[in-house]
This record gives sequence, structure tokens and C-alpha cells, in this order.
Amino acid sequence: MRFLNQNNMKNIYLDNAATTKLDPRVYKKMKQYFLNDYANASSIHYMGEKVFNDMEDARKRIASLLNCDPNGIIFTSSATESNNFIIKGVARANKDKGNHILVSAIEHHCVLSAAEQLEKEGFVVEKIPVNKDGIIILSELEKMIKDETILVSTMFVNNEIGTIQPIKEISEIVHKKGKLLHVDAVQAVPYLNIDINGLGIDFLSLSAHKFYGPKGVGLAYINKAIKIEPLIVGGGQEKNLRSGTYNTPGIIGMAYAIELAYNTRDEYLKHVTELRDYMWDRIKSEIPDVYLNGSFNKRTPNNLNVGFKGIEGEAILMMLSTKGICVSTASACGAQNLEVSHVISAIKLDDQNVNSNIRITMGRFNTKKEIEYFVDTLKMVVKELRERSPLTKNIKTEKSFSC
Repeated sequence: MRFLNQNNMKNIYLDNAATTKLDPRVYKKMKQYFLNDYANASSIHYMGEKVFNDMEDARKRIASLLNCDPNGIIFTSSATESNNFIIKGVARANKDKGNHILVSAIEHHCVLSAAEQLEKEGFVVEKIPVNKDGIIILSELEKMIKDETILVSTMFVNNEIGTIQPIKEISEIVHKKGKLLHVDAVQAVPYLNIDINGLGIDFLSLSAHKFYGPKGVGLAYINKAIKIEPLIVGGGQEKNLRSGTYNTPGIIGMAYAIELAYNTRDEYLKHVTELRDYMWDRIKSEIPDVYLNGSFNKRTPNNLNVGFKGIEGEAILMMLSTKGICVSTASACGAQNLEVSHVISAIKLDDQNVNSNIRITMGRFNTKKEIEYFVDTLKMVVKELRERSPLTKNIKTEKSFSC
């Protein structure tokens, strides 16, 4: 079911963790590769060679920002593809070393589903627990690594509650045990500095549309010293690891988008932090019985996952949508499935509040005026829904919040 903005009053997008608007500066860079430099980068004539060289330059520029070997960067169609490629490819290529995979309990569905597929092939998959803030319990991770463990996979930043994982500490534990680390860093750009070599990351996934780049392009960083099976075979592109015609406009766009993210990070963080702080100050002071999911301090500043006692998050989402405001209740990839979020379950929220949450994620193009309208509308929506809901009889009508 889709919920349309029937009044056409506003168009306020606060779901930037699901996807971001393509930055017009990125679009401008991409245009020539649609209209002029459109040759297949695998062709050996002069037009193909020109496009191939531009693409390789983009690869080197990305590698410089991520502090990694450009030969380890494999272009893909998405982070979902990258995650599947890495998790399945590493496990299958190294099954002579063991059959045990560790993933955090709050991973994206594509990581969990890839691991479930491996279980059908005889691999053993275990989920690393997190604390109430959604941060991996390092002592548990250390205990769970076995001789048979091949790979540990964790997000850098959680897509639902914005929690930042201590990747350096995780890497040290994993490598001390002689194992491999994969990091899904999809939500980390443009908020964090991703230093692949400095953090000790063996494999990493990114997707351009999360940081104001185009949809349909991502990358997988692969440690060249480690065996991996290709996910897509055919024409032999990307060192025979990922076949298929190069998405040249997308690759060029991704490179420029990540450069913008790194070069304007301070300004960007100031902008989203000011919006976040203004929003949260108003919500917690003007709406009773609210709470924050995840740590306030150890999260990216664009993300607020807020619970409203006594009402369902889906109801809030639907009413906001009719008023021209877009938020979400969980990962956009699972938005059609109204089951309890596995992330919310993992942080052990009490049963009566597991469906009472919405995710609000701000971005580059949001304004304070939009946030003012959003909070004003949210207050009315919550008040109306609570007046209808029998659940509100069981909560105190006093302001409550947690950071």
C-alpha cells in the first residue's frame, strides 16, 4: 500500500537514509557521459579508450579518499550487490579454512539474507549481540570468534538508528584472531572518514545514492591478498570479478559525489547537526512521552529514530505523508513488511513500544523552515492519534525522553 500526499501542500523529504537527492553538481559531471563520451569503456577504439581512462582516473580518486589500493576497488551496481559479492564470495572461496560466519544482529537485510543463503550451503552463521544503544558488545565478539570462523561482517553506521560502530576496535579483535573483516559503510559517507588501511578493513561496501550520487552504482573494496569468488561472470570486466558493461556515468558521478562529501564535510556536518538539535529540542520539549532509540552521542547527526508511546509508527508515517512529509519506520528495503524491525528487537526495546517508532533522517537540502513545519505537523499528528488510541490510557501524560 502506498500513502499519497493528497493535499499536495508540501514536499518535505526527511528520509535521506533511504536515498538522497542527486546533487545538481554531480548530475552536471555525469551529463557528458550520457551525451558525448558514451562509448563502451571496454572498446579498444579511441572513444572507448578515452572513457576507460576517465573511469580509471575516477577509481584512483576514490581510492585516494578511502586510503586504499585502487586495484582493490571493484565497481558494482549497488551496496546490496557488493555485500552479496563479498560475503558469499569470501565464504565460498575460503571454505577450506572453515565454515563459520559472524554478522552483527543489526545488519542490513541484504547481509542477513546473504548469510542465510550460506547456511543452506552448510555454513554456520551466528549473530553478534549489541547493547541497548545498538553497539556491538566487543567482549561477546571476541568470545564468538572460533578457529572455523572465516569472516566477520558489521555495519559502520546502522541505517535505522544511526549508531556508529567502533570499527578500529572491532578490526583489532578480528585480526588478533587471524580472521577477516567486512564493513558495510553505506551510511558512513558523508559523515565519517573512511580510512580502509588505517582502520584495518579487509572488505568494504558503498553505494553512491546514499551520499548525493546516482542510483545504480556502488563499489566493493576487496583485499587483493584474499581469495574471493566472482558473483557475476561474463565479459571479464573488473579483473574477472564483476562482469558487465561499465556504468560509466554512474562511476564518474559516484567519484565526484564522494569528493564533494569529503571536501565539504565540516560544512555539511554543521548543517545537519544544527537541524537535528533544533528538531530534537522541540520534539522532546513539546511532545510528551517520547524517547530516542540508540545513543545520542555515538550516532551520525542526520539520524533521529524517535518513539512515541501509545501509537504506532506506521500511523504517524501515513498521516505525515498525507501532509507532504516523508519519513520512515525502518529500512526502506523492508518498508512493505510491517513486522517488528530486527534492529529495534536487537536493542531490546520493551514489547509495548516496538512498533511506536519513526526514523527521521535529514540531509544536504533540508532547511530549518522545513523542520519547523515538520515539528508543528508532528505535534498535531501525535495528539490526534493518541486521542484515538486506547493504548494511551496505559501511559502517563507527562514529558519523558532519553538520550
